[in-house]
Formats: sequence, structure tokens, C-alpha cells
Amino acid sequence: MAAELDKLDRRLLDLLQRDATLSLADLAEAVSLSRSACWRRLQKLEAAGVIRGRVTLLEPAAVGLPLTVFILIRTNQHNAAWAKRFQAVVSGVPGVQEVYRMGGDVDYLVKAVVADMPDYDRLYQQLIEADLADVSAGFVMEELKHSTVLPL
Repeated sequence: MAAELDKLDRRLLDLLQRDATLSLADLAEAVSLSRSACWRRLQKLEAAGVIRGRVTLLEPAAVGLPLTVFILIRTNQHNAAWAKRFQAVVSGVPGVQEVYRMGGDVDYLVKAVVADMPDYDRLYQQLIEADLADVSAGFVMEELKHSTVLPL
């Protein structure tokens, strides 16, 4: 269930999504609140799970991970024990950024970043430890849009 967000909450969240380094004073001023009122709203949003965390976004190529790969996984096993093992495997693989259980022809979609094809092969070898039925990959040639900002 979605949290009840008023106009001020949405404005605060929009500002934070775009720049989490904004000071409390800058946030409060931007939404015309006192610092204490702004702080209470932020605390409420964190407690409600609306704000999951604050991070620094890195440029993958600048840290030696220029290749993004989307991995499509199919499995013949649809039981809790296998799912738990699969989750443990993907959680332990550096480079795996996102994993989604899907409806339709593909069971799981994995997004990963790697240095190069040999690095992808190492990642692939780790993934197949989960006993997968079919694995295919698509390599990103050009990123046309990337955003972490949710439309509020």
C-alpha cells in the first residue's frame, strides 16, 4: 500500500532524489518549512519505508565496469528450496545489481556490470551454480536513458 504523501512530502522526495547531498537547511528553505518541521517529515518518510536509503551513484566505466549486461534466465525448478538457493547465489555475485522474478517466458531478469567479456564469463560461471535451465545475455551497446528519479 502506498504511503500518504502530501505536496510537501513529494517536493522533498523529488529534491532528495535529484541531490541527496542537500543540507537540511537547503531542503527546508526549498519547501518553505522550518528545519525541525522538515526533519520530522524526513524521519516520518524514512520510518514509513518511503526513503530506503541515501547513496552515491558512481559512473560504472570510471571504476572499470564499462559493460552492462542483461541476463535472461529460465529454470525448470519452481520450488522454494531452489528459489532460496538462487537468491543466495545472485546475492553473492559481485557485479549483479538487480534481479527480478518475471512473469511470461523468462523466469528471472538480471542486470549486471562487468569489466569485459572474460569478467562476464566469470560472472556467468558463478550464476550457473544455481542449476539453471537456460541463460542468455544481451550486452548494452549504448545507454539512451538512465534515471533513478521516480515520477512524483
